Amino acid sequence: MYNIKIVSTGFYIPPRIQTSADLAELIGQSEEWIISRTGISERRIAEEPMDVIAAKAASQALNGGPSPDCIINASTTPLQLIPDSSVFIQRALGYEGIPSWSIHSTCLSFVVALNTAAALIQGGTFKRILIVSSETGTHWRNLNEPESASLFGDAAAAVVIEPTPKDESSALLDWQMNTWPKGAELTEFRGGGTKHPPDHPTLTKPEDNLFTMQGSKVYRFALGSVKKSLKELFDRNKLKAKDIDWLIPHQASGHAVEAAELYGFRMEKVANIIREYGNCIAASIPLTLAIYHKAGKINRGDLCILGGTGAGLSVAFTLFRF
Repeated sequence: MYNIKIVSTGFYIPPRIQTSADLAELIGQSEEWIISRTGISERRIAEEPMDVIAAKAASQALNGGPSPDCIINASTTPLQLIPDSSVFIQRALGYEGIPSWSIHSTCLSFVVALNTAAALIQGGTFKRILIVSSETGTHWRNLNEPESASLFGDAAAAVVIEPTPKDESSALLDWQMNTWPKGAELTEFRGGGTKHPPDHPTLTKPEDNLFTMQGSKVYRFALGSVKKSLKELFDRNKLKAKDIDWLIPHQASGHAVEAAELYGFRMEKVANIIREYGNCIAASIPLTLAIYHKAGKINRGDLCILGGTGAGLSVAFTLFRF
């Protein structure tokens, strides 16, 4: 258990809306086709770079308070490969000299960063950590792959964490992560690395620089994998799904969020923003958390689970007393 507290949240939603009717014209499908497969009616398209929207979300979370003593970028879509995107986020915030780095665990980057940051605070290394997830994945959509192209939206979200005061109960109570490499080829962005170097005449094709996913295989694989991971987490803590005040899942798709009922969660206690914002990759979980927190739905003392699936295939969940 880590005695840490999410003291504040923030988010930024780009103003440009792309409805599923708009997108349908680009991918050669109907609006009904998109909604039936993804559960998404609209998504946002960022017209600013990821560091700028990250800074807007982070500024809301910081809310004019003291500067953080550490910045962790928990995002999947970098501004560029080098230098690290956290450098640009720190510059956009107007800071300098603060240690900053990225944690990249695809859609689970925020959950992994939260656990890592909690350990650093518990160990006394830092006292006030800013974690920000900022995604502009719509740039990577393959419009010739209609189902995956229908999923993504852009957004940024952030939290500030500090040690929990002695008279409060906020804590990161437990953590569960499993990875099954046999799912490695199910969700990919092949380009940009040494396997498919940019502009290589034989090793790299244009579509290697776009996102690709075998959606139905990922969904089937994830169902069993999530069940195993949740069972371990629940058994270790002597809990059941009905004991959880809020499940804050990765907004992978409408079907993925609705699958929470299969694991015993009450759907009225499953945070769901997929229809309005789409799959915002690593920003999905903190975005959902921030929206529900600021709406007064998630309150101090609530027992929450944050998590879901990521490429790999990985599954991670954090048991958290907000």
